[in-house]
Amino acid sequence: MRVGLISDVHANRVALSAVLEDMPPVDHLFCAGDVVGYNPWPAECVEAVRERAVPTVMGNHDRAVAEDAAFRFNAMAKAGVEYASQELSEDQSEWLARLPEERTELEDRVKLIHGHPDDPDRYTYPEEFGPDLLEEEDLLVLGHTHIQGHAVYEEGIVCNPGSVGQPRDGDPRAAYAVVDLEERSVEERRVAYDIDRVIEAVAGVGLPERIGSRLREGR
Repeated sequence: MRVGLISDVHANRVALSAVLEDMPPVDHLFCAGDVVGYNPWPAECVEAVRERAVPTVMGNHDRAVAEDAAFRFNAMAKAGVEYASQELSEDQSEWLARLPEERTELEDRVKLIHGHPDDPDRYTYPEEFGPDLLEEEDLLVLGHTHIQGHAVYEEGIVCNPGSVGQPRDGDPRAAYAVVDLEERSVEERRVAYDIDRVIEAVAGVGLPERIGSRLREGR
């Protein structure tokens, strides 16, 4: 069984479209949170995930939009949350608010969490992966760091597919992953997209310029 994994879309419709077009055939698609935030297309990205019925967990930006609580964020993150709060319909905001912080799928073979099994807001970098993160699941999917990585243990697989909409590992291409649960293999994938189009859209809606320009750096 092959599953596609995405995370940290962050309202980047251009990157999400590129990922969905590039993704090879999979049996299921899962999202480890932060559909919204930062970039100019929160409503479109929510709809893209909803219309595909992608099982999704709540990221910290999703929660901030749903609860109108961006006060702890830096200026760029706060601006993205405030913009999303204005752009989302009531129904879309309610969808975000209903997202669970953790969920299991495929008869508990796959667990999704945004940050860490003990704390959904805790950053868990690839060098911190270990079998202790796993319980009974075959695959634990994390996001939040925007850094792609995975590890395969006797107990199972830990994978962060990286960020679709705002990679921070020095590679500006949109990130995602494909996992074969039977073969216990992970394919970390990247796809180029039109970053200049995002930069223009960021400026066009009045979001901070750095939200767009940093995409060229993968930071």
